[in-house]
Amino acid sequence: MKKVYFLQTCDTCRRILKEVNTESFERQEIKANNITVAQLEEMYVLSGSYEALFNKRAKLYKAMDLKNQELSEADYRQYLLDEYTFLKRPVFIINDEIFIGNSKKEVEKVKEKIG
Repeated sequence: MKKVYFLQTCDTCRRILKEVNTESFERQEIKANNITVAQLEEMYVLSGSYEALFNKRAKLYKAMDLKNQELSEADYRQYLLDEYTFLKRPVFIINDEIFIGNSKKEVEKVKEKIG
């Protein structure tokens, strides 16, 4: 399975999707089509942590003053389900591997994986 979760309004996501050949990928725009509990659970199993999927750079993270709170995995899970902006993006799932976020290193790993 090849899938990518992204945000169409995010310049970084758009740039990465141009760089990476996603023709054979199922593409899900997370603002128009929110992630489901099942999809989040699948990402959790592959990543091992909700925190790894959580975007601590989101404006809402600062606005809600979450940086000054101790969040549990259950908290991260709930925030990810409640608000699409909390998903660190893009998220690529290629077979049984997950690639989270937009760091150069992560994007290079995706490129290597899909050849």
